[in-house]
Amino acid sequence: MTGQRDRWAELTGGQAGEEYARRFARLAASGHDVHGEATFCTALLKPGARVLDAGCGTGRIAIRLAEVGHHCTGVDVDSSMLAVARREAPAQDWLLGDLARLDTLGLDADFDLVLAAGNVIPLLAPGTGATVVGQLAAALRPGGFLVTGMGLDAAHLPLAEAPVTLAEFDQWCTRAGLALRQRCATWSGDPYTDGGGYAVSVHTRPAT
Repeated sequence: MTGQRDRWAELTGGQAGEEYARRFARLAASGHDVHGEATFCTALLKPGARVLDAGCGTGRIAIRLAEVGHHCTGVDVDSSMLAVARREAPAQDWLLGDLARLDTLGLDADFDLVLAAGNVIPLLAPGTGATVVGQLAAALRPGGFLVTGMGLDAAHLPLAEAPVTLAEFDQWCTRAGLALRQRCATWSGDPYTDGGGYAVSVHTRPAT
């Protein structure tokens, strides 16, 4: 571990797994589409792709991606969230780990797509963002995608203000050897406009 508590842990005390799962169960029961992230990612992938869900939480997205034929590994630092994921999909790979030290988990660096949804980037421990992006980029095969979704204002975050701007995030990606391919305002693919409160970004690791 880095020795720093991430912003998610500060907000939840690391005990939010069951409530988080109930929240999305209620949304699904009320008719909401809770698979937007998985649908977005699948559009970028060939069948049977390898996906790393970084900050996988209760496994909602990774489980759906596996259901449509991809091979998914989930990593999260919150054991209460992983307990739900392991219960819901015991045959899938779920790893407890700090994204700032992803290279210590023994993963092969050949993922077709690495996903950091659910405000993973803004909720990292302060000062670790560039390190985490570097670790996520290093897990990609050449030509692979880093897909992120993050709030950019208080209306789209469980925080009073956004700790990361898009410009800062893009700088981290550039330093990690990634190039921006696409940016949307929603997981449905709506166009992003400057000043928007939420951004879905697709960065690529150039093919060698």
